[in-house]
Parts: sequence; structure tokens; C-alpha cells
Amino acid sequence: MSKQIILDADYKPSDDEPFMNDRQREYFRGKLLAWKDEILKEAKETLVTLQSESENHPDIADRASSETDRAIELRARDRQRKLIAKIEAAIARIDDGSYGFCEETGEPISLKRLEARPIATLSLEAQERHERNERVFRDD
Repeated sequence: MSKQIILDADYKPSDDEPFMNDRQREYFRGKLLAWKDEILKEAKETLVTLQSESENHPDIADRASSETDRAIELRARDRQRKLIAKIEAAIARIDDGSYGFCEETGEPISLKRLEARPIATLSLEAQERHERNERVFRDD
């Protein structure tokens, strides 16, 4: 028999409760799904805008400006497409029980970090170590 989770709009995960209990997992699932829906809505709006702005501009400067705007918008959409993949991966981790735990250390990722970056896969310490190593190798 599956449990029915009632989502409370005022609920915020707390360190006073067991880490990644059912309520916390459902909270983060809802947060991730809402984020994904917002990105998809923005993508649809962008598509409509790009389709409606496909007219030819007689002035070369206007045309160049329009093409630059379009390129910037498409780059932003590509970043958001990659973000959706990360959101879906986070939801898969919720489903398999690994969500909220650092991929490097296996330790819990702080609730504050997950609240700010629900797709986080590393604890703050592991992320900082990763970024320091990245800088060292980039400087070589």
C-alpha cells in the first residue's frame, strides 16, 4: 500500500526532522517539478516570440540586432534545456533514494544548499574542493 503525502504550502524542510523523510522528498520533488514547468513555459513563450519576429528587416543594422537577440535567446534556451536534464536527474535520485546525499562523500547535503540549488549533487565542502581543483588544473 502506498502512502499518500499531503503537501503543505507552508512547509519548509527542517534539520529537526529525519533527513530526506517522505515529506522532504515530496517537498523537493514539487520544487523541482515547478521549476521545470516554469522553464518549459518560458521556452514556449520564446518559441512564439521567435516565430512572430521572423520578418525580414530592411535595415541591415536592425537585421543584425535582431539576429544577435535571437542568438542570445537560443543560447539561453540551450542552457535551460541542460538544466531540465539536471532537474530530471534530481527527480530520478528522489525516486531511487539517493537525492540529498553527496555523490563524492555520501554525506547529506545541507537543506540550505538543497533549498538554494535543488539539483545539487555535491555537499558544499565537496563542491568547493571540486572548484579549487578545477582552478588549479585550469591554471596549468
